[in-house]
Amino acid sequence: MNVKNDLFKMQDKKYREFQIKIISNVVSDNVIGVRTPELRKYAKQMIKEKDYLSFLNELPHKYFDENQLHGFIISELKDYDECILYLNKFLPYIDNWATCDQTSPKIFKKNHDKLLKQIKVWIKSDKTYTIRFGIGMLMQHYLDDDFKTDFLKMVCDVSSKEYYVNMMRTWYFATALAKQYEFTIKYIEERKLDIWTHNKTIQKAIESYRITKEQKDYLRSLKIK
Repeated sequence: MNVKNDLFKMQDKKYREFQIKIISNVVSDNVIGVRTPELRKYAKQMIKEKDYLSFLNELPHKYFDENQLHGFIISELKDYDECILYLNKFLPYIDNWATCDQTSPKIFKKNHDKLLKQIKVWIKSDKTYTIRFGIGMLMQHYLDDDFKTDFLKMVCDVSSKEYYVNMMRTWYFATALAKQYEFTIKYIEERKLDIWTHNKTIQKAIESYRITKEQKDYLRSLKIK
């Protein structure tokens, strides 16, 4: 299986131009332009044919689409330990928000106890997208039945000047307001977040259909001017 050749056969040049516009921090020459459904299908095919290990060990990749495929393969792995092994090898090479946010292992749903230990390691990383990934997993898996107020503090305590880290912090707190309002609103009322994240969280929450009109009106009054 020649992965690069297969990816170029799936190239959609119009989609490539679209991707270049929305993923600004990826070099345009490194974008092939393969649509996401095609990449997901190809990832499943590679796993089914047990023809993915050599690709997962080929790091770093040149193309954005290779990184996307890499993330989608990891997301489909059914053994938790294997998934974590290859994920930890891959995370330092992620260089954009799309690959970071679209890498979402399905096996994590059944392994919340183990996963939490990994998240605590990820959010203390010095790598922008490893931190972002950790916060994203905390948002995805621990804002419902397994929620604890300590998790809000974990994200609040992340200190970074990186835009893509702080945007994920914003996304986390806006989602937390929708799902765990009574605990999360205290972080806004007491101004525990930096001003940018505080105001951006309010903005995102107000845009959410999961926040009531009364809550939105109150949040507007808490904006720092």
